[in-house]
Amino acid sequence: MMNDQSNSQPGSAYFLEEKHDPEEAHTLSIVVDNEPGVLARVIGLFSGRGYNIESLTVSETEHEAHISRITIQTSGTAMVLEQIKSQLERMVPVHSVNDLTVIGDAIERELALIKVAGAGEHRVEALRLADAFRARVVDATNSSFVFELTGKTRKVDQFISMMQPLGLIEVVRTGIAAIRRGPEAMEF
Repeated sequence: MMNDQSNSQPGSAYFLEEKHDPEEAHTLSIVVDNEPGVLARVIGLFSGRGYNIESLTVSETEHEAHISRITIQTSGTAMVLEQIKSQLERMVPVHSVNDLTVIGDAIERELALIKVAGAGEHRVEALRLADAFRARVVDATNSSFVFELTGKTRKVDQFISMMQPLGLIEVVRTGIAAIRRGPEAMEF
């Protein structure tokens, strides 16, 4: 006679607890050839495998060499992040992939343009908060402002949150630009 407790033993596959690795946000700096279709191929790698991109910034950084830098902030488990880096490194137009989060001590900044309605008491409060956050007024009318703010994502988020009750109209953000501290350049 078979014992029903055999399925409840700790070694039984039916009762193994699934372990979920924590997700982490990482900033990747990817040096690529500046040629048509490269960005689409990199983005296609993410979308084709169901990886999310939380922030994306891309621009040519060396005109003579036709080199661009793509900065992507993504999140996943340690294993997923390693897969992303490995798959990116195998792409032909990719020269290097640097995980700035792992390297550490990187400088990350984001630029945002924030349009806020501004009249009466709200106008004075919006200007006071902008001064506290070191946001510049880049456009002003009798009924609105456009502020330019540069800083860490957390700072931009906080400023936007504080402008919400004062009449936030519209927000445009660049995404993260990041660079490693110190005298070393990114590897090609």
